[in-house]
This record gives sequence, C-alpha cells and structure tokens, in this order.
Amino acid sequence: VQRVRLEFAQPVEHPALVPTPLAAAEDGNAKAMALLANTATPTVTCAPPTATPTLAATPILEAAAADQLLAEHLESRPTSTPPATATPTETPLPTDTPVPTPQVAPGTGVVLTGLNHYWQTWNNCGPATLSMNLSYYGSQVKQAEAARFLKPDSDDKNVSPHELVAFAQQQGLHALARVDGDPQRLRQFIDAGIPVLIETWLDHDGGMGHYRLVTGYDDSREEWIVYDSYISEGIDPKGPYPGIRMSYADLARLWRAFNRTYVLVYDDGRAAAAEAVVGEDMDDRTMWEQAQELAQSDAQANPQDAFAWFNLGSSLEALGRPADAAVAFDQARVIGLPWRMLWYQFAPFRAYYDSGRYDELIAVADATIATAGNIEETFYWKGRGLQALGDLEGARRAYQRAAELNSNYADAAAALTELGG
Repeated sequence: VQRVRLEFAQPVEHPALVPTPLAAAEDGNAKAMALLANTATPTVTCAPPTATPTLAATPILEAAAADQLLAEHLESRPTSTPPATATPTETPLPTDTPVPTPQVAPGTGVVLTGLNHYWQTWNNCGPATLSMNLSYYGSQVKQAEAARFLKPDSDDKNVSPHELVAFAQQQGLHALARVDGDPQRLRQFIDAGIPVLIETWLDHDGGMGHYRLVTGYDDSREEWIVYDSYISEGIDPKGPYPGIRMSYADLARLWRAFNRTYVLVYDDGRAAAAEAVVGEDMDDRTMWEQAQELAQSDAQANPQDAFAWFNLGSSLEALGRPADAAVAFDQARVIGLPWRMLWYQFAPFRAYYDSGRYDELIAVADATIATAGNIEETFYWKGRGLQALGDLEGARRAYQRAAELNSNYADAAAALTELGG
C-alpha cells in the first residue's frame, strides 16, 4: 500500500529547475570552457568522498553519441581481468541458504539467482534495494530494519551511497561505493557472481533518484536484468519475481546523471574478484581522474549537457579543485538542472563552501530545503555556510535540525560539538 503513495501524494509546488547562481560572472562561460581545455589536475590529496546522488528536459547526449564517447574512453584506459574462476570458494553461509551461482547462457549473458525481492515502502528504495542485495549473501535483514539505521525519518528523500556501504559493512560484508562505472565492469561483476547496486533516475522525465540492483545481462537483446523495488510493469504478481528488463541505452542514460555511481557488496570469497574488476579505480584519485576525463569528453561533445558539467564539478571537487568545481556547477545550473537534483548529490555544497562562496552555499541550501525540508545534508551545509559567515546561532539551529532528522549523522554531531552543543 505504501509503495503507491508516491503516485498519489499531494503535488508540491516547486520550481522547474535548480535555481541559477546568485550572480553569474560575466566571464562564467569562458571560465567553464577553459575547464574543458585544461585537463591537468594538480597533485593534491583527494577530498573525502561526497554523497553523490536525477533526468529533465535539459539537452543531453543522444544514446549513440554517449555510448561512442564511453567506448573511446574505455579503450584509452587499462582494463582489469578478473580471476579465471568466476565464482571462488566463499566463506560458509547459513546452512539453509545455498550459495548463489550464475546461470550462464553461452554467448548471450548471465543471470544471478538466489536473491529475495522486496517492494519498497514509502521513500524506501535505498533500504529495500540494499536488503535485496544483502539477501544474496544469506542475510535476512528486511528493509524496515535497514531503514531504521539509514533513514530514521521516513520522509527523508535520500540515502547516500556511503550510508549503504556503512550498513552493509555492519552486516559483516565488504562494501564500497565507486563512481565512473561502465557496462564492461557491470558485466565483469555479474560474470564473477556479484550483483551491482546502482544509483539512477527512476525514469527519463520525473527527475527522481532511484536505486536498482543489476543481477544479469542479455547481450542477445541488449538488456540488463534488474531487481527494482518500485517498477512492477510486466511483472506477474502471482509468479516468482524475474527482474525487469532495461535496455543498455536506457540504463546508460539514467545512470550517467549520478556520475555512474555504484555500490558493491561482497563476501570474503568474492573479494579478490570484486577488487580485480574495480582495478585501478580502487584508488580514489585514479577513479576521480577517470571520471573527470569522461565528464570533460561529454561536455566537449555537447557543451549544453548539464549532467556532464555536474559530473565534472563532482570530480573536480573530489580532486581538491573546489574553485574549478564551483565553476562547473555554476555552468550546470545555468544550463538547467532538475529541481530535485540536490536532494541526492551534495558535492556543489562542498565546492561552494571550500571555495569560500558562503552566500551561494546558503542560497542553494535554502532552495533545496524549500522543496524537501527533511534532507539532513542540506541543513548541515547551510550550517557550515552560516558558521563561516559568523552566524553561530543560525549554524547551531541548522546542525540541530540535521541531527534531529538523522541521529546517526556524524557530521552534524561533530559540528554541534565544535560549537559547544
């Protein structure tokens, strides 16, 4: 019942797009274009990973062009070959849970089995999808239990990838969040017997973030097999859940708005295979440099691609270039970002803070709070901006609100401690 609340919820007035910068510099476009010409990244320590999480009627690359760019990008980077044994010996699982093995259709694809499917409750695609992922390794954790840790406020619109990782690790499994995913790696993970949790748009028009679990692929039909906690079209409610089918092109378009973010959960027996497929992207700096390169290629191919600029900003911020990142985020906002974009991805907040643009940070936080007043990260970043401008009482109120929304939010707790509670 709760799953359908999304479709019938009372519409909320909202702007069509994320607001444009307070005062766009006259030379802002020139600065943005300069970023595409300057591919060199100074050697600095990467910023801590930022939470990354959506489509709108902004110009984007056609699927064929995007796929061609991605193919060229992949050809220029080293590839990793997973161990010859696709399903290594695992550590023992509960005796009543058989170890899942891939079902292989020679020459066409692979489908993983042995997972439980759960329909999400209200605003719960993150916990529901993670619970499906965990079930592959014998876990009986249901989405309600996961949600109590991941999103204590049931109306919280977002669970970030690093939060999914933390909960999976609490269950005794390995987990990591990466960006710069690609179809080649997805296939290699599936071949190695590892489902992949990805962050995408729900659909092309709604601009709403959604997690999905990739469990197989079918090259003969150019389709991914995906466990989806929300989409039920074509699913027989009386039969076993087979997963939904998504074309390679559709998934690519929905995934790229989140910088191709993926979360890997794996056990000891699959650790070597998982890390071999991730390859050089196990190193944060290398991963972000690859993501920067791809975003630059996308933006060069279509300078009106707002998502390419946003991905470039996220990558530059992580690489310790906040001023350049802020320019890229400005450009994305001028072109036009879906109004929900900052419900899910917070790198712009960090970039504006790190580059000293505190008024911009507060304005963007306020605009996001106006459309979704229960996302703890927006209150935290508003607090950082207020504190930087000397409004300590305002900052304290913002941090307190962030902590109220999620008692597990360590950044808010640390900020309150810094201010003396």
